Amino acid sequence: MKFIDNLLDKLFTGNSNRAVIRENFTRSESEEQEVSLWLTGEEGEEVLKMIYDNYHFKRAGINKDPEVHVYHTSYANGFAVTYSQPFNTDTFTKLFFGLGQQMLGMGYRMVSMDRKIDEINDQVRTTEKLYFKPLISVDDLSDKINQLFGNVSIEKISLDNKPNYLKVLVTLYSDRQYHEAKSFDQFMDKLFKAD
Repeated sequence: MKFIDNLLDKLFTGNSNRAVIRENFTRSESEEQEVSLWLTGEEGEEVLKMIYDNYHFKRAGINKDPEVHVYHTSYANGFAVTYSQPFNTDTFTKLFFGLGQQMLGMGYRMVSMDRKIDEINDQVRTTEKLYFKPLISVDDLSDKINQLFGNVSIEKISLDNKPNYLKVLVTLYSDRQYHEAKSFDQFMDKLFKAD
């Protein structure tokens, strides 16, 4: 009841304390099958190609819609896709879960699927997140661990229930126990089925 009291207090008294809801969620087998069919269908393939191409255009200094933003440091790489034409709410959601399905085919396991709802600048922000780690198999404990590309998070951010952007971030292990990560370019090729 405390959560509801806090929420009502905030709504009706202007209390500045931010309400935050965190929850894990699941998807049905039929929802996953629908995304799989979309990924291998004409629309899914066109969306993946468009984002992959726009990512490379952005790296060359050319902006195309939907705009792709590139993030690159020595320990993390990623990109974000802005929600705009030709996306609609359905295709953006299928893209989000479709990229998650692609990760499972790249030697990764899903560690978590969660949702956070909070208020920011008088808007309700919903962040859905899929988090992946490489499958680890070490036959000899003296062997280094293959981190593949690193840990991967995929987030879909919505403001007031309207999609805003989608973000993919790959974080590298810098520990001596791990082999050096494969290149982010190779990650993009595999994620977008361009190899």
